Amino acid sequence: TIMAALLEQYRKRIQTELDRVVDFWMKYSHDEQYGGFFTCIGKDGKIYDELKYVWLQGRQVWMYCRLYRTVERFHRPEVLEAAKSGGAFLQRFARVQSSDGPGKCAFCLTRDGRAVKVQRTIFSECFYVMAMDELARVTGNEAMQADAESMMDQLVHWVRVDSSGLGRPQMPGDPPVNSMAVPMMLLCLVDQLTEGREKQAQKYRELGDWCVKQILQHVQRNDKAILENVSMDGKEIPGCQGRLQNPGHALEAGWFLLKYAKAQDDTKLQTLAVEMFMDVPFHTGWDKQHGGLFYFLDADGHCPTQLEWNMKLWWPHCEALISYLMAYSYLKEPALLDRFKQVYDYTFSHFPDEEHGEWFGYLSRQGEVVLDFKGGPFKGFFHVPRCLYMCEKMLDHLLATSKS
Repeated sequence: TIMAALLEQYRKRIQTELDRVVDFWMKYSHDEQYGGFFTCIGKDGKIYDELKYVWLQGRQVWMYCRLYRTVERFHRPEVLEAAKSGGAFLQRFARVQSSDGPGKCAFCLTRDGRAVKVQRTIFSECFYVMAMDELARVTGNEAMQADAESMMDQLVHWVRVDSSGLGRPQMPGDPPVNSMAVPMMLLCLVDQLTEGREKQAQKYRELGDWCVKQILQHVQRNDKAILENVSMDGKEIPGCQGRLQNPGHALEAGWFLLKYAKAQDDTKLQTLAVEMFMDVPFHTGWDKQHGGLFYFLDADGHCPTQLEWNMKLWWPHCEALISYLMAYSYLKEPALLDRFKQVYDYTFSHFPDEEHGEWFGYLSRQGEVVLDFKGGPFKGFFHVPRCLYMCEKMLDHLLATSKS
């Protein structure tokens, strides 16, 4: 059928692209001397800074392990060795020792593992949990799994009980905010820790439901907007912070919710994930003039204050591809596949670097490459390979079911 031929064409391109991306990072990012990974990598693979960002170290360990564990052609010793090297580097250096209780993880380390900077957020710890849990799955190391879970319990304590351990004093003019990134990240970790484990599934069930409720609070303005930040009781907050929209982030939340809803067999939440977290950000976020997704928008149409608001970044497009393909594979609505095709056509004609492999991350509104490195302080071995890996898996499934 025409449909099967189209899906086959997508799968072929995505598979080839994933191989090229993995090759690039295997070739250029490994630090044979100190372990861990370089992430500041120029367009042709040259290292331009030796700092090691903990988010990106954790994500790379996770990604290697996931590929090793679930994709036959990546079940290779060198992939596992790289993951183990990254895991050992993290276990040795990520935690910043503090005298008052459990240490935070650093945001950034020197090449040989000395802490440079700590962020007063939870994300370094989150990616530590992801890395250690996935590495525990491929190595069977129970101590490592326990390490991941104890860090997770610490995270939940910071988010839901007492955030003072993050080291961010509460200022009188800055009330606490429900930022969508926090419940999203915890929901992602619930998914990670519970896969195939009944005991953990029970332990984290309530947390999963809490995360979903927190994420749904970001649906605002009579279901016309997904706002990045809301008050703790789910109301809109004043000013730029309250009006901020990040279409790519909303789309990512969409597939997190959709996956959770599918696992819980919650059809109402599935519908809501698609209608609110996929349709809304697409209608507001797609640039009708030049194509691609805007990075930030203001819900009242003011110019956002972020200088990069109208740029086209790699990761929102990755999340959009996952979202629409997942929605299509669950609901089989042709409009969702059309949406996938629209994002696919833009993404594959703008981001991949035909010459050196991997993807550029930062384009102008018009779609020209503005920053030409392949890896930086925030772009590592994660959004691109995760997207390609998940899309390949979903296309495999769609093709297998279309033939039967």
